[in-house]
Amino acid sequence: MTLLRGIILTLVLSAIAAAIGVWGGVRYVQARIHHTPSLHDVLHQKLHLTPDQQRRVEVLERDHAAKRQALEAEMRAANAELAQAYQEGHAYTPKVQAAIDRFHRAMDALQKETMLHVIAMRSVLTPGQTAPFDDTVVKSLTAEGP
Repeated sequence: MTLLRGIILTLVLSAIAAAIGVWGGVRYVQARIHHTPSLHDVLHQKLHLTPDQQRRVEVLERDHAAKRQALEAEMRAANAELAQAYQEGHAYTPKVQAAIDRFHRAMDALQKETMLHVIAMRSVLTPGQTAPFDDTVVKSLTAEGP
């Protein structure tokens, strides 16, 4: 009976040690991950916008959201067109190229619209608020992957 107890005790202690090790490893990795806050988080939580700034930014965000949704819908439509063109010929046909070009035009327009939106939001900020805003923009543009 003592041998069985010894084996069970060893297994229980091993499981506890493993759990503690995993927990410690996760905590270690999480502490070292540098989470870059989103531009939205920086704007609304860290820059302490005045009520007037908040109102102006909300107008800009509403306008941008509508434009972004329209351009994203255009990209989805272009992808559907690309799928159809591919399905018709399973080759790089003029229809495939046209669908790709349509997608790229929409993607280009979305990127331009997004930068115009960022610049418009920046114009609402005070000189003291622009540095952390600009830093976040640059970091988001140069980030490597999600």
